[in-house]
Amino acid sequence: MQPDANPTLPSSTNAHLMARRNAAVARGVSNTHQIFAAHADNAEVWDVEGKRYIDFAGGIAVLNTGHRHPDVIAAVKAQLDLYTHTCFQVLAYEPYIELAERLNELAPGDFAKKTLLLSSGAEALENAVKIARAYTGRPGIIAFTGGYHGRTMFTLGLTGKVAPYKLGFGPFPGSVFHAQFPNALYGVSIDAAIASIEGIFKNDIEAAQVAAIIIEPVQGEGGFYVAPPVFMQRLRALCDQHGILLVADEVQTGAGRTGTFFAMEQMGVAADIVTMAKSMAGGFPISAVVGRADVMDAPAPGGLGGTYAGSPLGCAAALAVLDVFEEDKLLERSRAVGERLTAGLQALAAKHASIGDVRGLGAMVAIELFKGGDVHQPDADLAKAIVAEAAKRGLILLSCGVYGNVIRILVPLTASDALLDEGMAILADTLQALK
Repeated sequence: MQPDANPTLPSSTNAHLMARRNAAVARGVSNTHQIFAAHADNAEVWDVEGKRYIDFAGGIAVLNTGHRHPDVIAAVKAQLDLYTHTCFQVLAYEPYIELAERLNELAPGDFAKKTLLLSSGAEALENAVKIARAYTGRPGIIAFTGGYHGRTMFTLGLTGKVAPYKLGFGPFPGSVFHAQFPNALYGVSIDAAIASIEGIFKNDIEAAQVAAIIIEPVQGEGGFYVAPPVFMQRLRALCDQHGILLVADEVQTGAGRTGTFFAMEQMGVAADIVTMAKSMAGGFPISAVVGRADVMDAPAPGGLGGTYAGSPLGCAAALAVLDVFEEDKLLERSRAVGERLTAGLQALAAKHASIGDVRGLGAMVAIELFKGGDVHQPDADLAKAIVAEAAKRGLILLSCGVYGNVIRILVPLTASDALLDEGMAILADTLQALK
């Protein structure tokens, strides 16, 4: 038995638990905050020392229905009394079927759909690639700069950001290429982004060998950049021209974060395959691949699945989340939350030159920080300082972006207006203190 990492500290403090964590947990698992949660409710969290925090991170977009939504908890408790696991491929169960049916109805596209349930967002992306390759018989995959698709080896290949995700883990799978994501702030036009795909066809792989183009309708880890609808429509046309499947990674945008259940609903096009996870089960692990029925049926029986894929507990939670969205009108709430947050952030931008951009879709909003407002000087240090100072004041935030200079807000959609305003006031005080 190893000695206590710091025996002078009581076990109830954040510092003591962090010392134990540093002694027992792999260094590669990072912690944004030196805080240990004790309990949580809706959009509030209390640490082991009894301090209260407003949660503007939502477990990285997992808690659109808030911490411990009573309907979700009740559904999982009821499922626990029936069975917790059979492995769907061994003994099937109805909640898996019902969830697949409901996701098929919700996903955009006027065509027959089928669904595969899995456990994590990365697993969903991995299987989307498998399905696309099986259907097309082609190897190539095109993703985008700044995109984030997971931490497994293949999804790291898809991810368009090196630090910290790819450091020391190469080589990555072949036949993966990165096009430019349209970003007016950094001078990447829609024409330039489309031209970068055409450049891949000319320089790296012929279009006839590309199975899929994978895109986040709103980049998550990459910085909350919204894909312009015109770009998505041109991308759809390009895929149709070359027989390429369009895959929408809705792991972070899905389950109502952007004001529609899927962000693609606002883009004027439908993807052939959609992946989702995170908030679809209110904190319980489950993910999905939803797509055209003929595409989804391309792999042979036994080619898809997983021991824990489509867990009965995750299915029960996800079905409850869908009910909550309908009963509590959370899509309308998402739009209202987004409008309130955006107005508050724009007011802050008017006072602080360091905020160079306020953007987002629905309740998926962010600010980007620059030194003196110069877009050529991303200010990652300020973003880091804001996250740390806000936590001291009782607000949990996250940074993101290729340059680490974006503050993103992923507060539960169930948070009250009073709580949103309280959180925004803390952010305003934090910016003023760091000015």
